[in-house]
Amino acid sequence: MRIAVLGDSLVAGYGLALGDSFPAQLERALVARGHGVEVLNHGVSGDTSAGGRQRVEWMLRDHPAVVIVELGANDALRGLDAGQLEANLDAILASLKKAGVAPLLAGMRAPRNLGSDYAERFDAVYPRLAARHRVGFYPFFLEGVAGVEELNQRDGLHPNARGVARIVAGILPAVEEVLGAAGQ
Repeated sequence: MRIAVLGDSLVAGYGLALGDSFPAQLERALVARGHGVEVLNHGVSGDTSAGGRQRVEWMLRDHPAVVIVELGANDALRGLDAGQLEANLDAILASLKKAGVAPLLAGMRAPRNLGSDYAERFDAVYPRLAARHRVGFYPFFLEGVAGVEELNQRDGLHPNARGVARIVAGILPAVEEVLGAAGQ
């Protein structure tokens, strides 16, 4: 079963060896748990939700059964409108469902230095869309990694290989749940 990961530098593996990227580590973890999967890396460093929206049809040419959507970090870092983030992610999820693909939406949180109003609007997008589309949901992609110095590269934004392993361990149950639903 093919799983595609549509995302930004957190997926692409910025600053990491190819085998340490999120898709590579996720594939190894799933195979070790007995799943016959191939995890495709559709991450583009610097990408926003708008860029991901433009790439959906191209990604679907690989015929994934499941797509993990990890987008929004760059929207937040640039202070882009939360309404536009929602519109882009909404369109991505609708396209995936129309194509018969099982989505897993991985949430992101806005940096708190952009103000509480922005953070509240931004953070609310992900659970609202997951409920609206009735898709798998993992609330915060960087759970247990964001702000933890030893799990991040020197820039403090991108996880190192140990940080990616922590992300994989956290998201694995949600991925397996979507895999089970997609296999039915």
